[in-house]
Amino acid sequence: MSATVSPVREPLVQGGKTYHQITEDLISPTERAPGKEWLAIFGISALLAGVMVFCIIWTIWVGIGSWNLNRTIGWGWDITNFVWWVGIGHAGTLISAILLLFRQKWRTAVNRAAEAMTIFAVMCAGLYPLIHMGRIWLAIFIFPYPNTRGSLWPNFNSPLLWDVFAISTYFTVSVLFWYVGLVPDFATIRDRASGLRKRVYSFLAFGWTGSAKHWQRWEALSLVLAGLATPLVLSVHTIVSFDFATSVIPGWHTTIFPPYFVAGAVFSGFAMVQTLMLITRRLLNLQEYITLGHIESMNKVILVTGTVVGVAYLTELFIAWYSGYIYEQFAFFNRALGPYYWSYFGMMFCNVISPQIFWSAKMRRSIWWTFFMSIFINIGMWFERFVIIATTLARDYIPSSWSYYVPTWVEVGIFIGSMGFFGVCFLLFTRVAPVVAVAEIKSILKTSGDQFVGPIRAHHNEVMEEYHEAEAHGKVYSSHHHEESH
Repeated sequence: MSATVSPVREPLVQGGKTYHQITEDLISPTERAPGKEWLAIFGISALLAGVMVFCIIWTIWVGIGSWNLNRTIGWGWDITNFVWWVGIGHAGTLISAILLLFRQKWRTAVNRAAEAMTIFAVMCAGLYPLIHMGRIWLAIFIFPYPNTRGSLWPNFNSPLLWDVFAISTYFTVSVLFWYVGLVPDFATIRDRASGLRKRVYSFLAFGWTGSAKHWQRWEALSLVLAGLATPLVLSVHTIVSFDFATSVIPGWHTTIFPPYFVAGAVFSGFAMVQTLMLITRRLLNLQEYITLGHIESMNKVILVTGTVVGVAYLTELFIAWYSGYIYEQFAFFNRALGPYYWSYFGMMFCNVISPQIFWSAKMRRSIWWTFFMSIFINIGMWFERFVIIATTLARDYIPSSWSYYVPTWVEVGIFIGSMGFFGVCFLLFTRVAPVVAVAEIKSILKTSGDQFVGPIRAHHNEVMEEYHEAEAHGKVYSSHHHEESH
């Protein structure tokens, strides 16, 4: 009986791969020396990370006065970048947890890199509130722990404290989820290694043998962690939005912020996944595992979430007009026509108008357009956070206190450097672990490999059908009969 070939779902593994070829293709990048392109990108990232370290030391030594914050604008690039990085960290858990629960097979090629991206993005995000304290050595005070200071405790009514709990929980579960998925692949590397490398990976593999019991427990734990991580995807950026929504500042005090922030986070997170995966796909020659089908699926998610974000923008404008509250109306009038108009229209164009290009199937499957749009979208999402924070604070109730915020070289250096730090972490990750989950790719090979469900299989089915049809009509003779006839 021939296998069914779907006319809709294209193969997710191309090249007619065998299990051994999958292991070789995905494990070998961790065993051989890095290429020139990898070294060039790593060198640039390390240089930028060094700039970040210098600027952080400068900030701690000189003080927050080295930033261009003032009495009116108390939050500037620091909190803007914090929210931006937290948003980027959302797509990893969404791809891993929610798509796992929905049994979406296309997640298998991108989930590992997306999970790593989540962890590194949250590390970058957590840096900013610590620096913003001014006295970073007092950061321990934000945690509620038994102390000798009498009744001095953190303010549990503050959403800033909620951030601490939400992000630390999210980071912990994300690390667990990421590491559990790595264990079978660490065992594969262990079995191919020798010497010190074998001992290191033996420790990381936790004694994995690939027995049926191990796989059973591994799958059960993955489902449990997916169940824990799914509400975290929704809760973390909801709580980040409470930093603004629980205030009484016009433009911030609105109930649309939680779903609006979550949709924006998934939007920017998927865009960053696209950026990373397209670069990784090129550097490690993974075109047969990260296919145009994967890229198109992620672009569909970007299109949907971008449209949701656009609806949220328009809803904000409508509610400000409909409320009749002049201060709320002025806040949005100031965003669009005030001194920061360029950031508002940049946000609208990058986040709402430009993603509509993905209604075209040709554009969804274009590598260069996808790469360009992934960067463009994250620029737009940074503008969104800047518009929410800087433009709202720049003009308050008293015109005499109005101000205009421009970052200093220190703030710019920390932000650009954080992208370098992120790049260093991700590139090092590609050297120590398979960037595509080997075990999960193998698990879908028989149902999504092109030799089983793709054009190769379709051609084989056609040939076999023609053969059986000819045989049924007596047009096919055995070799023995053919010899006798001569």
